[in-house]
Amino acid sequence: MITRHFGIPVTSPGAILRRERDLGTPLGLETADTTQHGGLVSDKIIVELIEDWLRLHGGHGFVFDGFPRTIPQAESLQSILVRHRTPLVLAIWLDVSEETVAERIASRLQCQSCGFTTSLSSGNFAERPVCPYCDGPLVRRNDDDVEVLKKRLEEFNGKTQPLAAFYEKAGVLRKIDGNRDRETVFGDISRLIEQSA
Repeated sequence: MITRHFGIPVTSPGAILRRERDLGTPLGLETADTTQHGGLVSDKIIVELIEDWLRLHGGHGFVFDGFPRTIPQAESLQSILVRHRTPLVLAIWLDVSEETVAERIASRLQCQSCGFTTSLSSGNFAERPVCPYCDGPLVRRNDDDVEVLKKRLEEFNGKTQPLAAFYEKAGVLRKIDGNRDRETVFGDISRLIEQSA
């Protein structure tokens, strides 16, 4: 939605790794098992992938979804941004309960072609699971199950939660209540992006 609305490129480590897996690259095959079972790929690999992506797409702004996920990744990102002479102006923290996360994971659909993500409860996707943007098939992700979610939440609480304090100290953190409906949350995100432009 951000790319369509603002023209800003968006990526996530997960999206990059899934593309590598689908292309059958050595890296994609090597990391597929880890990601499918909810584990985190090493910081070194993730940081290298992000810097490669930034070289190609970071010229006029960018958004990372789900990166950084650890303090070492955040410190590496700072170094990357200094090298690229690109300041970090905004870090958005979506505050979402574990119950809401579980509900959304259980009904998540993703387009196999363009990566558009939606929910079984949104529109008519339950009856006709086709992407409204590219007509690709909307499917459940292989890693969307209860056991994987438990592992992800453990990783989040141990390794990602400390990032809130890290970016608060840097003066760039803005928190949004992510338990509300998609349109309301996107409206708040949009306002923050517009204010920081």
